[in-house]
Amino acid sequence: MFDWFDRFKEGRISVESDPRSGQPSTLRNEEMIAKFRTIIRNNRRLTVREIADDCRISMGSCNAILTDDLHMKHVCAKFVPRLRTDNQSEQHQTIAHDLFERSCEDVQFLKNIVTGDES
Repeated sequence: MFDWFDRFKEGRISVESDPRSGQPSTLRNEEMIAKFRTIIRNNRRLTVREIADDCRISMGSCNAILTDDLHMKHVCAKFVPRLRTDNQSEQHQTIAHDLFERSCEDVQFLKNIVTGDES
């Protein structure tokens, strides 16, 4: 606090940090985000550690790209988009409508559907 007070007392008007030497962070660029998108589309069951090792970046940066830039979340060892696209919503409605029509036409149709859960 005292350092900042002295800087403003000397006439500084910006709260931004001064430029520093060293390599700028280039991990969250469009090229890396596209690489992540391709990796996830090819295999959604990869862990954050596996993706980070594959791209040679830290797990924190990897997780930030997945959650902040690609808007994904981790569900049951699988990365999935947080929101459905309009195309996906239309496809789900079409499938549900077709299944409903088939069940109205054929009473035995629903008896042929097998469902299950994690257990």
